[in-house]
Amino acid sequence: MKKQIAIIIGVLAVVLVGAFFARKDTKPSIYDSFATCLKDSKTTFFGAFWCPHCREQKELFGSAVKFIPYVECSTPDGKGQLAVCQEKKIDTYPTWEFANGERVVGTMSLADLSAKTGCALPETQK
Repeated sequence: MKKQIAIIIGVLAVVLVGAFFARKDTKPSIYDSFATCLKDSKTTFFGAFWCPHCREQKELFGSAVKFIPYVECSTPDGKGQLAVCQEKKIDTYPTWEFANGERVVGTMSLADLSAKTGCALPETQK
């Protein structure tokens, strides 16, 4: 009987911890609308999974990273470049491309992205 109670308590603990983390991941970020605006403005972020500057760029968005207009350029083995980036002649990461065709190479601040695109930053970030 004690063993069954311990199993039930263990299962409940796992479910509660899982529910906590699932809820945490679904909580909206203050940058959700900003990242969505970047996508709507035809702005594109080209990068590679192994690129430390790309990682830094993504970290600026927090959980809103899922909304940014990101294109992965690296092959899964990290040794080549995908055709989409070859065709666009992307040779440095990160590269931001804007609707007017202008490109900026390197990590951009959110304020600079806002200025380039007209996408508003949340009030707490201005």
